[in-house]
Amino acid sequence: MTLDSLRRIPLFAGLSQSDLEWLAARAQPMTIEAGAKLIKEGDPGDAAYITLDGQFEVIKKSNRQDIVISVREAGEVFGEMALIDRAPRNATVRAVRTSQVLKISGETFNQLLTQSPSASLSILQTVSQRLRQNESLLRQSEKMAALGTLAAGLAHELNNPAAAVRRSADQLRSALPSWIAAITELNRLALSPEQQRVLEDLRTRMERPRSSEVALDPLAQSDLESALQSWLEQRGLSDAWQLAPTLVSHGWDIDSLSALEQIFQSPALAAVVRWIACGLVVNALLEAVSIGSERVSEIVKAVKAYSYLDQSPVLNVDVHEGLENTLIILRQKLTGVQVVRDYAASLPHIEAYGSELNQVWTNILDNAAYALDGKGQLTLHTFREGGNVVVEIQDSGPGIPSEIQARIFEPFFTTKPPGLGTGLGLHIAYSIVDNHHGHILLNSRPGNTCFQVTLPIQLPH
Repeated sequence: MTLDSLRRIPLFAGLSQSDLEWLAARAQPMTIEAGAKLIKEGDPGDAAYITLDGQFEVIKKSNRQDIVISVREAGEVFGEMALIDRAPRNATVRAVRTSQVLKISGETFNQLLTQSPSASLSILQTVSQRLRQNESLLRQSEKMAALGTLAAGLAHELNNPAAAVRRSADQLRSALPSWIAAITELNRLALSPEQQRVLEDLRTRMERPRSSEVALDPLAQSDLESALQSWLEQRGLSDAWQLAPTLVSHGWDIDSLSALEQIFQSPALAAVVRWIACGLVVNALLEAVSIGSERVSEIVKAVKAYSYLDQSPVLNVDVHEGLENTLIILRQKLTGVQVVRDYAASLPHIEAYGSELNQVWTNILDNAAYALDGKGQLTLHTFREGGNVVVEIQDSGPGIPSEIQARIFEPFFTTKPPGLGTGLGLHIAYSIVDNHHGHILLNSRPGNTCFQVTLPIQLPH
């Protein structure tokens, strides 16, 4: 290629004639077919490229999705970040159509920046602009990824109680006819006031939550069911095989029914026993519906509090509530992990941007969940220190190597494999904490990684 065509490239516009000749002798023209990948994310960086003709997409993987963060046209440089940073490629570059590039080796590129102030300034401006552009795009992607994580977690969390409510409602629909029949049969009896009083006491006992009953081991329960079935059959209850398991599971035995037999003689005893058994089933199913509904309500409440819907940006925030709501959101990812809470008894509320602060907890806890991989311990410790509140999030994972700890809050820096992280989670957490006039520190070694977040109780006004 001619020196004039090189000079038309902004990066080389300020080079002297001798520098251009030197560069032309070392640069390598290449043709890249449409759809081919010139650079792959995660590969080592050994060269920079100048687009001579054609078009390239710069692609960043985020949660296994390809996101086009920019397009490189003729005259633009790309691939220089890995050379400057001496790090693996942080994005993939793919030809949109058959294109021509000029390949500049890492050695040549470094020499060019050393001997040409104008080239150094041009690269500095390019890199600065590119970082701002990429961070803006990936911040949005990170928010969408967080929303996806939130949605997936909610779907899982809501599915279990919703399924339990639906299952219990179906069973309740089947149980109600028997319950109504048992009540009708009982109402046909001419009961004395004393018997009516006993039935009222039985109704109270039936409404008692099942959790208050003592659980039996399977063998003992089977023996009790068999004995009670025989006892009921001797008193003419043909459906004793159905009634006995229900009665035993709710704490009834031969002694308790024998006491009833002293009050309700046959055939009233059979009607009362069926009424008790049907009532126990109906009340247990109603309790299951109630528990499932309360669980759904708890999750919805946590999400609303987590996002601070319909509330002003700056609030008096309960840090413990924010941590707990975040744990609910991430419960699925923390399955198998032992969560230890070491909360200060009287931690003051703080002035904060509530939803932003919860993003800090989400990003740190999500990283901890990834490191623990379903096993180990996660400890949350809070305390007051002067005019600040301190939150320590500690996990027993493998730790962060000491040689990269200084870079952990840098944008686009990640220890996760390509496609599993954008490298913005901790950077965003750092920025949010800094915006609150606080600070975040890392202390990590194998088996103990601790993020310490310090926040002022009152924001400066």
